[in-house]
Amino acid sequence: MQFVSTRGQSPAVGLSAAIAAGLAPDGGLYVPQALPAPRTLQAGVTLADTAADLLAPFFDGDLLADALPSICSEAFDFPVPLRALGNGDHVLELFHGPTAAFKDIGARFLAGALSRLQTGKDRDLTIVVATSGDTGAAVAAAFHRQPGVRVVVLYPDGRVSPRQAHQLGCFGDNIRALRVAGSFDDCQAMAKQALADRDLQAQVPLSSANSISLGRLLPQMSYYAHAALTHHAQHHRRLNLVVPTGNLGNAMAAVLARALGVPIGQIVLATNANAVLPRYFGGDQYQPAASIATVANAMDVGAPSNFERLRWLYQGDDAELRAAFRAFAVDDVTIRATIASVHASNGELFCPHTATAVKVLQDLRAGGAKGDWAVVATAHPAKFEAVVEPLIGEAVGVPPALEALLQRPAHAEPLAADYAALREVLLR
Repeated sequence: MQFVSTRGQSPAVGLSAAIAAGLAPDGGLYVPQALPAPRTLQAGVTLADTAADLLAPFFDGDLLADALPSICSEAFDFPVPLRALGNGDHVLELFHGPTAAFKDIGARFLAGALSRLQTGKDRDLTIVVATSGDTGAAVAAAFHRQPGVRVVVLYPDGRVSPRQAHQLGCFGDNIRALRVAGSFDDCQAMAKQALADRDLQAQVPLSSANSISLGRLLPQMSYYAHAALTHHAQHHRRLNLVVPTGNLGNAMAAVLARALGVPIGQIVLATNANAVLPRYFGGDQYQPAASIATVANAMDVGAPSNFERLRWLYQGDDAELRAAFRAFAVDDVTIRATIASVHASNGELFCPHTATAVKVLQDLRAGGAKGDWAVVATAHPAKFEAVVEPLIGEAVGVPPALEALLQRPAHAEPLAADYAALREVLLR
């Protein structure tokens, strides 16, 4: 299969080349030249088997085609349960990986792919990753001590939770954490500028591990497919989703899975106060804005990159795109109230990001929404103890894998929100 840029100014490439590059030369995001035809996928198999089956058409004819089952087995070795809450409501728990966030899944797949592509190369590959909280730690864990690869993580100083910041700086070795004096959008813009800098690339081979990377985006379809197929086999009904979203990668994965024939019903987007998407789907022009710091910090994005891919899928038809989705913003006061009230009423505990989806589903149900729904739980609440614990009046248990990371010493270097400063770091 061939892949092209959303901006249409770059030549088509194979999947391995698209994964290795991260960003197309024209600054666009790689997308399939054409989506594979929808086909029947088998329920009742492992997540790794679902992933290998779902992704096979994208890898057809590629250097990595034979390795795909092994990559999936390595990446998908922890559970992603769809847990029933009652009355047709469910939670899809994506936080059981090594850094307690859904981004472990795509990051581990990407690491498996790039490690194979790097075999025999005489120069290290540098992964540049901008993070609003969880991506950086997942990428760092996936690539830690991997030969032939170094990782440079940019995160907005003071805008991630203390435990997230500790995770980002606790790896060392081939992982370098940079705390940027700016917002996530600044970090993302700097990372994109580096990837598009041909003079820099000639000296330092670069790639991306953000959701702009196909190597992260495509495998994220797998957990939606596995959950929806299992649910449909048991109940003969499609599963509707409420997806918390910032950079739109997690939601875009669900959209692509549905386009490939996975039995997913409605896909509703939940954001925090960074309401660029709710405004657009409400009828306004798409207008990126400076990001606002919130308690759901991993979604503090004012210019969601994957909107380019969403528009590509709908061929730039805004009317058709707006008719296909709904998006709702949830402010900090309501996020906190939702965490507290849900825990008080039934003992369920959610991170601030998942709580945005919980609140949106509550409102949908109050408005008469029918059918089976799942909120997508993107991170373990223990990563946000400073927000969650005062609301529930008790400590949040820390998963063993997260506890092990928190016991390691951590260090991050300060960096100005300036591309020249990043370029200098990358050239060292």
